[in-house]
Amino acid sequence: MYVFMVVTAILITVTGVIYKQSFLRMLPLYISLSVGLFQSRVNRFSTLIGGCNSVLYAIVYFYYHLYGSALYALLVSCPIQILTFVRWNKNKWEQSTVLRRMTVKQRLAVTAGFGIALVVLWFVLPLLGSEYVFLDSASSLLGILTSFLTMFAFVEYTVFMLAGCVVSIVLHVTMLHSSPDIMPHLVYSVYSLVCVFLSCLRARKLYADQQNRIGA
Repeated sequence: MYVFMVVTAILITVTGVIYKQSFLRMLPLYISLSVGLFQSRVNRFSTLIGGCNSVLYAIVYFYYHLYGSALYALLVSCPIQILTFVRWNKNKWEQSTVLRRMTVKQRLAVTAGFGIALVVLWFVLPLLGSEYVFLDSASSLLGILTSFLTMFAFVEYTVFMLAGCVVSIVLHVTMLHSSPDIMPHLVYSVYSLVCVFLSCLRARKLYADQQNRIGA
């Protein structure tokens, strides 16, 4: 992972120079490299660093007219991740926290709420002048959902985070033709996808270990 992180940092820098990306718009990517590393280990400090870094991401998203993602980063991701760190710290388990599973009713409620919110944003974001409405909406909503699931330590948060990474990659690829300087963000999205995939495996193993020890 450390080698992968260094290689990604080099690729972010190289693509940033090639496409003349502003250093300030790449700064949150460099910080996110450590966030991804902590996420891959389901480490509670990922939320503390990520919450602070969300403010920088909001500025970047506003620049690219991704208003849904910008408002999510500033008004939801930042405060929720800070609260998540506080909650995880109170229920800490080694470097992580005590995880739990969603009930069937909770999963149905989450699915229904996600569908309704997606339809609402589909109509609202165009009024704000947002581009890439569907992908921007899906990315924002998956981020919001993941934030809350993470805060309450539901082990399923990693699955929704993984879906968010896939949407993020598709969004950045779609934006390349009009904003080629988004390339460094695409590079990071691939790195994040790998980190979150590892966190899925780690979270499931951690949850199983916790259940075994609690049951014992």
